[in-house]
Amino acid sequence: MNILIVEDDKKIANYSKEGFEEEDFVVDLAYNGEDGLSLVETNTYDVIILDWMLPGIDGIEVCKKIRESGFTTPIIMLTAKTFIEDKVLGLNSGADDYIPKPFYFEELLARVNALIRRASYQSSPDIVIADLLINMSKREVSRAGKVIELTPKEYGILELLVQNRGKVVKLKTIVDTLWANDDDISSNIINVYMHHLRHKVDSEHKQKLIKTVRKHGFRIDS
Repeated sequence: MNILIVEDDKKIANYSKEGFEEEDFVVDLAYNGEDGLSLVETNTYDVIILDWMLPGIDGIEVCKKIRESGFTTPIIMLTAKTFIEDKVLGLNSGADDYIPKPFYFEELLARVNALIRRASYQSSPDIVIADLLINMSKREVSRAGKVIELTPKEYGILELLVQNRGKVVKLKTIVDTLWANDDDISSNIINVYMHHLRHKVDSEHKQKLIKTVRKHGFRIDS
């Protein structure tokens, strides 16, 4: 699971990062709103932890811009503001949850896991891209009615691509998601898996769904 923490207090940011990494999350840090927005636009996250009081663009504006850009990633707002009107403002700006400072990491972790579970329950078991059908609950794939047999790793890569349809999925994201505990995995191995996956999904069809974005990663769309 990938998390973005946008927090200008480096002590809090690093403390939270270490805690999540101990729980096997992959964590990116940003210390201001501008850098946070840039990371959201170029990476895929399961949860965003966003401080309210940031230099430059504050957390409320960052949250609004994320939602205006169409991203539905769950957002937890962190703030020292404790009045009910502040909580309402944070939630109305697009945040999914709100935790006042100071906080216990155990509570933050529980809130993150709850949002991830909620997102998984809400997602449809079937994803359709052109004539490609992926049944997420049964882990079954077919195209134009023909069943496609995939290895577990090939399916994992395809699922990652379709969950981020239209967005570039970086090699690092694929490695971190599917080979998190393997330090020896190389880009060449990922490219071999991608070659086999593209052959199975696209080779018999005029319309190619899986694209290589040179020097960036891969994308699937119709």
